[in-house]
Amino acid sequence: MSKRSPWIGAVASTLCLALLAVTLSAPVPAKAASNMVPDYEVKLLLDSAVVLGSDNKLNGTVRDAFGMPETVTKMNVQFMDTDNKDIYDNGWVARIRKTEGEKDFELTYKKRYPITNGNIDAALTKANQEGFDSSDTNYEAQVEWGYQNQTLSLSRVKSDSKAGYSGMDLPSASDSRKLLVNNVPVKMDKWLYSGWGTDMLNNSRIYGPVLAKRYIGTWSGIKTYIEIWPIQNAAGTGIEYVVEASFKTTSRTTAQQKHDELIVYLQSKGWFLPQDSLKTQLIMDRY
Repeated sequence: MSKRSPWIGAVASTLCLALLAVTLSAPVPAKAASNMVPDYEVKLLLDSAVVLGSDNKLNGTVRDAFGMPETVTKMNVQFMDTDNKDIYDNGWVARIRKTEGEKDFELTYKKRYPITNGNIDAALTKANQEGFDSSDTNYEAQVEWGYQNQTLSLSRVKSDSKAGYSGMDLPSASDSRKLLVNNVPVKMDKWLYSGWGTDMLNNSRIYGPVLAKRYIGTWSGIKTYIEIWPIQNAAGTGIEYVVEASFKTTSRTTAQQKHDELIVYLQSKGWFLPQDSLKTQLIMDRY
């Protein structure tokens, strides 16, 4: 029987150790982060000519149907953008809101993606490809589910204050610019180039403001809101009242089912307005 040379054994041992070292040190391929998991907000319009009284408040019949008291929460809202609407045209929204009873201003930076043919997952994948994935816990994903259209919104919300304002007052244009620039998220700031968000906000003006009112009640066991938004009309000569009913859910199935059921319910009452809710677009177009 022949014996293996000690030299061959040593070489084999060295090769094995080298291969093991390479295997252990080889980088593990990075696993792509999964898509964000959204919640859902169904938004449907009511016919203001039918559901509002002569005082432009929600009439008693509608309030009773949703178990809503007469008391409302006021929300003063304005958007900031350039004269050319560079922020909005690139799918972003920069909003400042003051809600009754809250001390600070709410600053919202929102990136929006249209949902085509109801394909929510395609919009989530598109957002993922542009840096919005499940590893980013700073943004909240929400599908805004209107009458026929849907939009994916990814929101970063911050709060800040500014001396000299009280009650429902919103900051001036210069103070609004400072607040939004001081809090601008990295993703927005680097959207088209480094400092893009800061540049756009430094050259922005106010769109609005709009003082909205919110009623809170229930429908089909779900917490439901009805908001009244007095928005300048297209001619700039008066006010158009946009009335929107909405509810939120974490379930896509529930959103679909209750969306359809609420439409049927509103139609049965003669309150439904078969249009998609476009409050932000109306404000951006009319102010």
